[in-house]
Amino acid sequence: MKKILVINSGSSSIKFQLIKMPGEIVIAAGLVERIGLDNSAIHYKSKKMNISEQVKIANHEEGLKRIAALLMDTEKGAIANIEEIDAIGHRVVHGGKDFADTIVIDKDVKATIKRLFSLAPLHNPHNYTGIEVAEQVFPNATQIAVFDTAFHQTLPERAYRYAIPNKLLDENYIRVYGFHGTSHKYVAEKAQDFISKKKSKVITVHLGNGCSITAIKNGKSIDHSLGFAPVNGLIMGTRSGDIDQSIIFYMVNTLGYSLNDVSELLHKKSGMLGLTGYSDLREIEEAAANGNQQCQLALEMNAYRIKKYIGAYAAAMNGLDVIVFTAGIGENSSVLRRMVCQDMDYLGIELENYKNNVRSSENRIISKESSKVLVLVIPTNEELEIAKQSYQLLV
Repeated sequence: MKKILVINSGSSSIKFQLIKMPGEIVIAAGLVERIGLDNSAIHYKSKKMNISEQVKIANHEEGLKRIAALLMDTEKGAIANIEEIDAIGHRVVHGGKDFADTIVIDKDVKATIKRLFSLAPLHNPHNYTGIEVAEQVFPNATQIAVFDTAFHQTLPERAYRYAIPNKLLDENYIRVYGFHGTSHKYVAEKAQDFISKKKSKVITVHLGNGCSITAIKNGKSIDHSLGFAPVNGLIMGTRSGDIDQSIIFYMVNTLGYSLNDVSELLHKKSGMLGLTGYSDLREIEEAAANGNQQCQLALEMNAYRIKKYIGAYAAAMNGLDVIVFTAGIGENSSVLRRMVCQDMDYLGIELENYKNNVRSSENRIISKESSKVLVLVIPTNEELEIAKQSYQLLV
């Protein structure tokens, strides 16, 4: 029996779970959200305590230290001392060409993760911070990295290559790597519980502050919206998604932006934030409902982009059996799910509105019985998937 603390540092949040394996028993869990904003908050649940409080959390390091303090708190905590933690499973976004599997973290692994900062500037630095803080707080625990890019190693060459000179792949390893792999893998496997046939064509739609969509044929990732770095594809909280690359040249050569300025803009000032002034979809939906036309248009653009990818991936797989919505927005936004699925009857997608409007933490069907394509909401559990892979490495 092993106690594994899973740390999942996102671009603006930290999810954590302390899980007893292999029994998959969650001892404590929580979320630090809206990091760096005035309304940041921490949520924590264990057998002893269930708390939610709004507290200013300036950065990921501060958030991780608060998590460690809660876990070991004499009144609220879930462990008596740090020796109870056998391993820390870290979600790491970008493994580049170096990591296709889960691995024990050492100095060389850390150096490579740090070298890949430029490929995932909103994530790898925070993942690295999580590792550094965990090494200080839990010095005797085995530190393990689980990479988002690993699940997408099955992409065929025609999907992962870019139409650029071959040497950029051969010498510089520029290709599609893909992200959110632990989430897409987890929900795709859960979707099989709803499918009678073993061979299936599934599209998983991961919608959070970061967003991605994956075509999964017979359990294998065959195409994916994020590429060399996690900024293209769908419209995200602060990231642009797909953009005409000539705009970058125009901004630099004509408008006087530096390359760093453009990177900052596309990663941190674009997406829903750039369109509306808000990065949190809950605020955008509320403003749209109150007549804010910019927010309404942003929602329409967001849904339209997702619909285009669904159509493309249905074509790539020559069919479609299941669509899965997951992650914070995918699981909770009935508005965006409805906008994505409406006027998709050509593909056999029929949403049942009353099912879609139900709030639930359960895996569920939200399509009509007559729908040729099954539409599911499956809450992702990247933490459990990371715990599973970490445990397999320990035993």
